This record gives sequence, C-alpha cells and structure tokens, in this order.
Amino acid sequence: MTTPQTPTGAELRRGPLRPGDKVQLTDPKGRLNTIVLQPGATFHTHKGYFRHEELIGKPEGWVLTNTEGVEYLVLRPLLSDYVLSMPRGAQIVYPKDAGQIVQAADIYPGAVVVESGVGSGALAMSLLRAVSDGGTLHSIERRADFAEIAKGNVEAFFGGVHPAWHLHVGDFADRVGEVVAPGTVDRVVLDMLAPWENLAEAAAALRPGGVFCAYVATATQLSRLAEDLRADGRYTEPTAWETMLRGWHLEGLAVRPQHRMVAHTGFLLTTRRLADGVTPPDRKRRPAPAKEDVEGHWTEEDLGVRPVSDKKLRRTMRELDKGRLSTQ
Repeated sequence: MTTPQTPTGAELRRGPLRPGDKVQLTDPKGRLNTIVLQPGATFHTHKGYFRHEELIGKPEGWVLTNTEGVEYLVLRPLLSDYVLSMPRGAQIVYPKDAGQIVQAADIYPGAVVVESGVGSGALAMSLLRAVSDGGTLHSIERRADFAEIAKGNVEAFFGGVHPAWHLHVGDFADRVGEVVAPGTVDRVVLDMLAPWENLAEAAAALRPGGVFCAYVATATQLSRLAEDLRADGRYTEPTAWETMLRGWHLEGLAVRPQHRMVAHTGFLLTTRRLADGVTPPDRKRRPAPAKEDVEGHWTEEDLGVRPVSDKKLRRTMRELDKGRLSTQ
C-alpha cells in the first residue's frame, strides 16, 4: 500500500481544497475571514454557519451558502492577503514596498541574497518567491522570538521548509561574515533602525556590482544613511523614494479614488557596490556637508536649497515692476 505524500510548495496552491488549507471567505459586503479547513470544524457567525467538509474537495472560486442563506466566495489567500493577516511580532514590510524591493533590487531566480531585520517574515516570503528554489536567502534576525514567529509564518505559507531559506539569529555585523564568504552576495537588504552602522560588513559581503537596499522609516534615517554611503566610498550614488498606494472605488458610474490610502510606510534606498580600489566620480552638484550654524540651526545649503543671487533678485523685481506698469 502506497502512503500518500503531503503536498508541498506549488501543489499547495493548486487543485481542490484540502484539509489544512488556508482559505479566504468573502461575504456579500466584502468582509474577509481566513480559516484553516479541518474535518469536523464549523465556521460560525451571527448569521448562520457551515461545515468545513462542505468545502473540502471543492475547487477554488467556489461559492458556498451557509445555513442562513449567506453566500461566501472561497479562495486561497494570495501572498499579499497572507502577510496582512498573519501573526506578527514586529511591523511588517507592506506588499507595496516588498514589490518595490524585489524589482528595484533586481532579485532574480538563483540569486544569493542576505536580508537582516526579518521581523515577522513578510519580506522573506517575497524574496524567497523571487530567488526560487535554486537561489539562496540568508535571513538574519537579532531577536530569537521574532525569528521564531517568522519561521512559523514562512513555513505555514510555503507548506514546509523552503529549500532556499537559511534563518540565523544574531546581529548582522556579527553573523554575515559567518554565513557567507566575502564578495559572494548578489543583494543585501536591510530593514533596521541604523543600517549605516553595517555598511562595511555589507560591502565586504557584496560582489562588485551587487545591490544594497535599505528600508527606513524616517527622513532623518534616510539622510544619515545617504551621507554615510557617500562617505564610505565603496558605493555608487544612492537613489531613494517612497511609494503611496491609493485604491479606487468602482460602483457603476461612481468611479473615484477611495477615501483611504496606504500612504507613507517607509523610504527605500538602493545603491550598487563598486569594485575594490575604485573611487566614485564626484557628482556635478553636491550640497554642502551637513553642519549647523553658530545658532545651532541648519542652513539652507545644508538642506540642498540652491542659493538665490542678488542679480536674479534684481531681475525678478524688474519683471514685477514691468508687470505692474502694464496693468495700469
């Protein structure tokens, strides 16, 4: 007698619904509930119930009617659905930012990637999807409890241990040199409070041309990181941006932006590793080094504001005077 094997990987997201599958229920008002199918279990609300057995063996996209006539659309949750509803110990990297990281950092199948600041594992899942089974993702998390939560979330989503994933507990600066050889990493992704403290270790791990990507929450962090990258001398000129996501209401002719949007969640910054011994070219326009004036305030030059010459001011005043005369 042949023992049936437990489906893993892509098989978990194909075929009929099975015991142990997570399914997403959408009611007529668009409200979502996520349940794990178990024989003998029921799903109850104040408007009736249904037995899980009524879904087991059914295909995705099924519509089930409960005892009170309420209809539910039944689908397996997408990755973006899963990360927003999974147990979390730390703030997650939102799907809109994870997608930007995968694209901007050019995470590709077979890549060797190191991430640090694993949190609840949301970004790790997107990175694992991108590197695929033939790649390698080393995730370094300084807190053992967060690492345990991430491990549970990742394995629950992929149906077991992902062959490309290696989870390590400790500080990035201490562990990265232990888990990868110098100059062998294609991409480094940092989600931490002070990523500028780990630029030397990241540079040592990255191969020439490798991508360094950081996710920071505040403009102060972003400014500090950019200036330290320039001062380090082993990276190209950094690029930074944020992404804001606004949904649209679609109801007949009432097509308009939704009143709520996922606005600022964090800033993303990317740069490339230069070859050893190479000096990065100077920028054509570079703001003055950050400093404070005698009163302890930042100057306009510190903030990158271009100075306005007296000549330009006089010309502007003449143009204003001409405009006043022409209207009289």
